[in-house]
Amino acid sequence: MKPALLPLIALAALFLGCNKSTPPAPSNIEIRGEAIQPLTIKTNATATPAVPTNTTNVTAKVDEKIGEYLVTGFDRLASFNYDVPDVPATNAAKQAELKAQIPAPVKSLDKRKVAVKGYMLPLKVEGGLITELLIMRDQSMCCYGTVPKINEWVSVKMIGKGVKPVMDEPITLFGTLKVGEVFENGYLVGLYEMDGERLGGPIDL
Repeated sequence: MKPALLPLIALAALFLGCNKSTPPAPSNIEIRGEAIQPLTIKTNATATPAVPTNTTNVTAKVDEKIGEYLVTGFDRLASFNYDVPDVPATNAAKQAELKAQIPAPVKSLDKRKVAVKGYMLPLKVEGGLITELLIMRDQSMCCYGTVPKINEWVSVKMIGKGVKPVMDEPITLFGTLKVGEVFENGYLVGLYEMDGERLGGPIDL
C-alpha cells in the first residue's frame, strides 16, 4: 500500500466509525467519576474597556496672539456654511435670519484686533501702494477665476498711505475686524471687513 493513501484511509475509517449507531449502555453498569463539564471560556477581568467611538476631545485650544492681535485664519472664518440669498434682503426680519447663520465663535471676533492670514488681491492702488484689497483663503480667485465662498475673503481698507503689493505669497494683515453682513442696494456682498493697520511678511499658513 502506498504511504500517501494511509491518511485518507484513516480519515475514512474515522468517518464511518462516527456514523455507526452506538448501542445503549447496560443499565446495571455503575458509573464512576465526574461528568465531563462543557467547555467554558474564561474572560480577562483586567481587560481595558473599549473607548466609545463618539468621544470628543474637549481640550480647549489656546488662542495664538502676535502682540495685541489675535491670530485668525480662514479655518475659523470659513468654518461654517452660509446660504447667500438670490434676492435683496430689504427687511429687518430677513437680515436677522441671515445674521443667525454666523456662529457665535466667529461673531466674537467683531471689533477685535486680529492678524488675518491669507493671500492679497489688490483692489485700489494709490502712488504704488495698495489702499484697498481683499485678503483671501487661497489664490484661486486671482489666478484661476474661481469664485470663493462669501466667508473666504475679507474686504480691507488700509489706514494711512497703504501697503506694498505682495502677490503669490501668503501674508499676515493686522487690523480691526468687523463681522457682519455687508449690503449694497439690499444685496449681500460680504461678511467681513477690516480696517487695515499694517502688513506682515510671508508666513506659514
